Amino acid sequence: MAPSALTAPPARIERADVAVMERTTADDLPSIQALWPWFERLVGLRGRKMYARVDERAGTYTVCTPVREGDRPAELGLATGVLPGGRYLRGQLSGEPPGIYARIGTAMAELQAAVAVDESRPLVEFYRRRDRIELWVPVP
Repeated sequence: MAPSALTAPPARIERADVAVMERTTADDLPSIQALWPWFERLVGLRGRKMYARVDERAGTYTVCTPVREGDRPAELGLATGVLPGGRYLRGQLSGEPPGIYARIGTAMAELQAAVAVDESRPLVEFYRRRDRIELWVPVP
């Protein structure tokens, strides 16, 4: 058995829907690597929670942050959307960038293999801190 890519055992969580402002790109590494710095500069990091939604069926990757009072997504050229709530299996990664980012795909696959996945909702990456990422796999 291969060692786990996760830094803690997975746990089941339940989350509420969150209104977000967002930008979507192709779910490929060059597109994702170009989108993140642009988005972070545009919305700023101070006091922001940062997420990504991955729609494997559509082949899209969406970077998003909750809409706060005073935000004007349309003026920034951003769409608005919803980070879907519901039940998830949560895994955690810890480590320094950029190494932590290289482990996301392996860790997400490990979580997906452990449960029946609700394919009607996207996979979620929650960037808690620079060195800590939560991965959420939707479950029925």
